[in-house]
Amino acid sequence: MSTPLLSPRNGVPEIVNNEGEFEKLIDELLKGSGPLAIDAERASGYRYSQRAYLIQIYRKDGGLHLIDPIPLKSSKLWDKFNKQFSKYEWVIHASTQDLPCLIEVGLKPELLFDTELGARLAGCERVGLGPLAESLLELQLSKEHSAVDWSTRPLRPEWITYAALDVDILLDIRDAVEKLLTEQNKLSWAQADFAAILASYQDFNFSDLPKPDRWRRTSGMHKVRDRLTMTVVKDLWASRDELARQLDLAPGRTLGDEAIVDLAVKRPNNLEAVAKLIGRRTRLDAPPFNRWLDVLNLALQTPTADQPEFRVPSQNLPPIKIWKEKNPLGYARLTHARAALLELSAQIKVPSENLVTPELVRKICWPQPPALSSEYQSFVKNELAKMGARPWQIEQVASAIASALGQIEPVVIPEPVEAEPIEAEVAISEP
Repeated sequence: MSTPLLSPRNGVPEIVNNEGEFEKLIDELLKGSGPLAIDAERASGYRYSQRAYLIQIYRKDGGLHLIDPIPLKSSKLWDKFNKQFSKYEWVIHASTQDLPCLIEVGLKPELLFDTELGARLAGCERVGLGPLAESLLELQLSKEHSAVDWSTRPLRPEWITYAALDVDILLDIRDAVEKLLTEQNKLSWAQADFAAILASYQDFNFSDLPKPDRWRRTSGMHKVRDRLTMTVVKDLWASRDELARQLDLAPGRTLGDEAIVDLAVKRPNNLEAVAKLIGRRTRLDAPPFNRWLDVLNLALQTPTADQPEFRVPSQNLPPIKIWKEKNPLGYARLTHARAALLELSAQIKVPSENLVTPELVRKICWPQPPALSSEYQSFVKNELAKMGARPWQIEQVASAIASALGQIEPVVIPEPVEAEPIEAEVAISEP
């Protein structure tokens, strides 16, 4: 039976929001020992930026501390913090979510322990912070405040308690996960993955600039049937993104994706029609209906030569569902590789996606393999290494993937045994 954890063991500290308090915080942490537990709260879904609005830190004998990074954004004390603590291990749960906003503030760890990733490699069935607290510590964490607007000021007391609890127990979870990894001889695997995460952020520069063609992922694009309508979507998306950035408001709150597509497809020609079509698909108190109408009208005047292509060439491999027709031998190799990796995953209790990135397997199975089967193993190892797989991953999966390269027929999924005849035809899902 899990015990509900309602407040941090040593109480909830005041939030640090000025340099004097920040200096004291550093001094307090220096009195502690061992790793630092660190977490950050963002306002995803509320704000345009992914910046941190609260940072929580705990260290044994160094206390639990909460920092409001917004008023301290330009403080030089972040550099001092790094100089004092970057040599120690930083424990972060699901680090790839928090590292960008921590780096943007100025926090740069050199040694990482990711409790979520470590738990995955240790074979834990549920790897969220709450489930791990229950399964490993027999403590029950409340998670009802995980999706609140952390940019709100002042923060509500119950939110602050929730945030403080996340780091109050994080070092205990870290130790329990490390114990599991050690017992299973996987600690070196986890350490290699932690180091790879940090290496991927070594030259990271925080930027809110959207990636090219991100507008093509607007929800509802299946309704777009021609290049001119696509042009309207593109221009409305860019205008919305510009406004959202200016207001620091999540784009979807500025104007919903469905509203963008409806504007492009239905093309209202006056402000009243625009307002009626958009309706409540905006959170702005004074929606700029004239802005959207102007963008719409201007986009409709775009010459054909300047309109975006309806479909753009992709450098990626085709979707799996068309491998069977376009590359049947590659499809056969892939189904066998997947089956072998799933079996290996079950044997060593590591999710198959953590054993090896699925995209790497596809890239190996798509082309014609070496002529000699004796070369399959070295071919797989070399390809995985070139694509960035860790040594431990290569060691574990090379044989499983190599064994699939000579296959010419796909894995057959047997029909399910039916207790009684049925009238409707049963659809078999694709491997």
